[in-house]
Amino acid sequence: MIVGYARVSNLDQNLGLQRGALEQAGCECVFEDHVSGASNERPGWSTAKSTLGEGETLVVWGLDPLGRSLKHLIDTVNELDAQGIGFKSLNESLDTTTPGGRLVFHIFDALAEFERELIRERTHAGLAAARARGRKGGRPRKLVPRQVATARTLLGDGKHSVTKVADMLGVSRNMVYRALREDGKWRSACEQVVPAPQGSARRRGVLRAPRGGGVEARSAAEARRGGAPQER
Repeated sequence: MIVGYARVSNLDQNLGLQRGALEQAGCECVFEDHVSGASNERPGWSTAKSTLGEGETLVVWGLDPLGRSLKHLIDTVNELDAQGIGFKSLNESLDTTTPGGRLVFHIFDALAEFERELIRERTHAGLAAARARGRKGGRPRKLVPRQVATARTLLGDGKHSVTKVADMLGVSRNMVYRALREDGKWRSACEQVVPAPQGSARRRGVLRAPRGGGVEARSAAEARRGGAPQER
């Protein structure tokens, strides 16, 4: 069976030209979509794929209605080929059911791979050149070194909380933590001003005896009160 597929991007466009060409090419049924090529939701295309079986052929008016890009087009045709389904494009005179058509499509595939390799090489070369100039990738920092130094000084004197410092600099608390962490002095600065949560069993400088007692725990508690541990 020969199945046709036609697509236009919006409802204002007419499918009559594509439909007529597909019917003239011998398509027994034609499935249509009125959606953008970038959309993943194409009900007509989904129905066409489910209708096709091994030994049958998909025909399109041109390559544009089928693929969003060259890579997507090649992947789609390769998927059809793996299921034993042929592919024809009327405008490009491309027919994968013939040896010549398969050769042309393999050339398309090789050119697409070549293009991807060129893009990859150019990207790596650009990143290497940027690193050689001292530039680093990623999102730019919101706090300049002078502001990081100010935050470290304010947190170090023990009179300012992280929230207050963040408000003074016009950034979030997380941004202050991140900047100090990247500066390599986050832990020493923050430990001076960030108190342990209330009710925590472990606080700085305080050893809480475990529930139920114990010789070591009672000895530590009595030593803090100035008394000597009692023997039992």
